[in-house]
Amino acid sequence: MTERISDLDLVARRSFNAGAGLLFKAWTTPDLMKRWWVPESFGITLLSADMDAREGGRYRFVFAHPAAEAPLEFVGRYLEVVPDARLVWTNEESEDGAVTLVTFTERNGWTEVVIRDHYPTKAALDAAIESGEAGAYDEQLAELDRLLPTFTD
Repeated sequence: MTERISDLDLVARRSFNAGAGLLFKAWTTPDLMKRWWVPESFGITLLSADMDAREGGRYRFVFAHPAAEAPLEFVGRYLEVVPDARLVWTNEESEDGAVTLVTFTERNGWTEVVIRDHYPTKAALDAAIESGEAGAYDEQLAELDRLLPTFTD
């Protein structure tokens, strides 16, 4: 479920029948992330995922879309990486990019994943919601849930 909780913040959450370690791996391993990160309904293809998931490390995702003349690139850096518990990264493709915080909280073999996007302005969050970009998490997390049994620790 994704919801706007303030003028600047969007939060998505989902519980998974898996340990935090496996979920963290799905978020920090390029070959795994490429399998679930792109919502099918967006009609885009993730061409490459370069990830250096450590504090100060950078990421770069390159996407193709039938309506785009050239590939689309999304870049940023990791501000905080706590294995099996927390990831924080920037979204630097525009000045309106959010800072994303993802937490992994494991209880009795289940892990709750909470994603919080903090936008620099209300207008930036409004634009993300209007474009449909902010609605991707529900579909992404459902795909991760579907594929998670095929991942290994």
